[in-house]
Amino acid sequence: MRNYTSSSELVDAINLSYKKFIQEFAEVPETLKNKRIDLVDKTPAEMLAYQIGWLTLLLSWDSQERAGINVQTPTPEYKWNELGKLYQDFYRQYVDLTLKEQIVKLSKLVAQLSEWVKNLDEKELFEAGQKKWATTKAMWPVWKWVHINSVAPFTNFRPKIRKWKKNVLV
Repeated sequence: MRNYTSSSELVDAINLSYKKFIQEFAEVPETLKNKRIDLVDKTPAEMLAYQIGWLTLLLSWDSQERAGINVQTPTPEYKWNELGKLYQDFYRQYVDLTLKEQIVKLSKLVAQLSEWVKNLDEKELFEAGQKKWATTKAMWPVWKWVHINSVAPFTNFRPKIRKWKKNVLV
């Protein structure tokens, strides 16, 4: 996994990986957003819903902690060994939005995430144990939570949406 030396470096990585990922959706017609193919494990709408779900959760954890709420990750309804069920919940929540609505929603979340990261001090971002919600058995610093829920999936989903387009938009 990539390491970062500053919040601006992480924000740049978030925005670059997001830009490359989201550009792939320009050619996806609304009528095919839920088209499932065997070669790719998610539909275009599910890829977007997954990202909307995770970024919403990540930002909510910090917001809740700042409000004095005891945060249960990933959610009070799901444990870490139930992520498949959580993903299905994301799909149910966001898959009925149009692609444009999903992209607008995700773009706003990426902007919020970027602004939040910029406003964290170096200790909060790079030292483990600074946020209660991030203090799990893994003891990841916040930057790792951000990377694993933004840069990594944007990067990993880009070849998937490209493969989907190659096989559907022929």
